[in-house]
Amino acid sequence: MAKVTGIGGVFFKSTGDHAALAAWYRKYLGMTPEDWGGVILKWPDDKADDRGVTVWHVAGKDSKWFSPSTSSFMINYRVDNLDEMLAQPRAGGVEIVKGPDSDDNGKFAWIMDPDGNKVELWEPKGSG
Repeated sequence: MAKVTGIGGVFFKSTGDHAALAAWYRKYLGMTPEDWGGVILKWPDDKADDRGVTVWHVAGKDSKWFSPSTSSFMINYRVDNLDEMLAQPRAGGVEIVKGPDSDDNGKFAWIMDPDGNKVELWEPKGSG
């Protein structure tokens, strides 16, 4: 049987100005778009011990995991240095919803993008 082997891309529709939202991600999360408008994230660039993995999970309909967002999704972005990453949105007045928190998988923090989507930032164990 054929199977899914990874995430080929993440695509979502902006609820407002898509160019302004893309600029926000560039300014605060360092996601620099290619000429065609999308960002390419390459696993070989990830220096964590796990060499890059993607988690896929379906939350229950009553889950509060994505709160305060009302979106039906949340994207987790791997980062190489959570403290430095958080300084970027903080300097621009972006509220840190929660974190940084640490557990066996690494360090996590959560922010909201201008469209009201909760964004999870994750520094895996062994990054850097």
